Amino acid sequence: MGVKTFAAIDVGSYNVCMDIYEISPRNGIRCINEVRSRLEIGRETYGEGKITFATAKELCRVLRDFTEIMKEYQVEEYRACATSTLQEAQNVWLVMEQVYQKTGIRVEILSNSEQRFYGYKSVAAKEASFEKIIQKGTAVMEVGGGNVQISLFDKDTLVTTQNFKMGSLRIKELLLPLEKETVHYERLVEELVHNQILGFKKLHVKDRKIEHIILMGNTFTERLFEKKESMTESRTISLETFMEEYRWVMAHSAEEVSVKLGVSLEYAEIMVPGMIIYRVFIEELGGQTMWLPGTHLNDGVAYDYAERRKLMKSKHNFENDILVSARNIAKRYMSSKNHTQAVAQNALAIFDGMKKLHGMGKRERLLLQIAILLHDCGNYISLSNASECAYEIIMSTEIIGLSHKERKMIAHMVKFIKMPFQYYGSADSRSEIDRKGYMTVAKLTAIIRVANVLDRSHRQKIEEIRAAVKEQELVLTVSAKEDLTLERGLLPEQADFFEEIFSIRPVLKVRMRK
Repeated sequence: MGVKTFAAIDVGSYNVCMDIYEISPRNGIRCINEVRSRLEIGRETYGEGKITFATAKELCRVLRDFTEIMKEYQVEEYRACATSTLQEAQNVWLVMEQVYQKTGIRVEILSNSEQRFYGYKSVAAKEASFEKIIQKGTAVMEVGGGNVQISLFDKDTLVTTQNFKMGSLRIKELLLPLEKETVHYERLVEELVHNQILGFKKLHVKDRKIEHIILMGNTFTERLFEKKESMTESRTISLETFMEEYRWVMAHSAEEVSVKLGVSLEYAEIMVPGMIIYRVFIEELGGQTMWLPGTHLNDGVAYDYAERRKLMKSKHNFENDILVSARNIAKRYMSSKNHTQAVAQNALAIFDGMKKLHGMGKRERLLLQIAILLHDCGNYISLSNASECAYEIIMSTEIIGLSHKERKMIAHMVKFIKMPFQYYGSADSRSEIDRKGYMTVAKLTAIIRVANVLDRSHRQKIEEIRAAVKEQELVLTVSAKEDLTLERGLLPEQADFFEEIFSIRPVLKVRMRK
């Protein structure tokens, strides 16, 4: 397999960036060109709620230039993404349609969880350093224009990821009327940030010791620290080094910062709220060592492309991170671990036993597992309205690595396990889930319903299960340690829906264990 040339485009809050990569199984990923164009879409998004015609026109011009550069490098494939904060612009979809009509570039808007997952993948691409660091308590922190994202790792496992709507540009715009009226600007930013970090600590950090903090997502942190001795090889800095540069930024004007770091005045102005946010989080989390990997969203998009095209294989299990994140959500809402494991065992056996029939793949299998992990979480709020509550919990909770559409699909699966299934023509999700996606919802719901009823007593009676398609039946052969009269009696109702979806009927064959 030869070398692939791939371009990643990031339409961000204050920059439009394109990176061109050469990717091969032998040499991995190598960036061969970087193009940056200043365009403050985020300032309009947060300040006015809309992207102006002039900015949309300039975006089209920039992307047309990018297409010419891609032709020069003979780019075979590209992916263009807009950061999640742009969704706050009321007319963002109109602008993106104009961009496609005038440039031929289709820009997809990432959900926040997708955006952070690619950012996280960009860090994981530096495998040796990443795997070593996350063995101990580690926080991955990204301060963007509109949001702050924190992901916690402990013992090589993703504990949680949380998003806060208080990025540097958002806070800059929010406090603009007060900036000239106070000499305590730093204190105002602290007050905005501090209360949210305390809630996060109480819920997720508790007694966990955070030794390392990975700082990513901002060019100004790199510009500040790139000349430090410790940055030459390990790209790490101590808390003392961070505070030294922090105090320098706080003591100088935006004009002075702009000249020293070689950045625009507008960019220098948002450094102050950005650095304050970093400091407050670092102090509250107790980190002593910061790692600046020097990676960006485009690196993660290229890494994801290389993985999907099987041009490289990561040592880190990203799919497991998504499952662990969902498992921690289930734990927070006190879902029954034993019941969830039993349903998962049944559902995965059914899914794997009828692969040729259902036509679904690895990604759908992952969505099935996540839906099962979260299907009981609504009981924490209301036993009588558990399905509706579970739906709202899932739609209100970010799961790293999933798109908004995938999260909506999972929420519908969970809701329809016990509630009547809404067919595509009458469903309220038509605008966000297409016909193909909704068919996937129906298929996975049918599988979960059967898997769930096989542990209706919550006693985990089934020890082993095998599923095989034989003529017009799905034969479920189980080894049980207790009588399955209840489960057998309740199966037909769920079997009716299953048969409607797959045109085969599940049949239970029981072998009692002595």
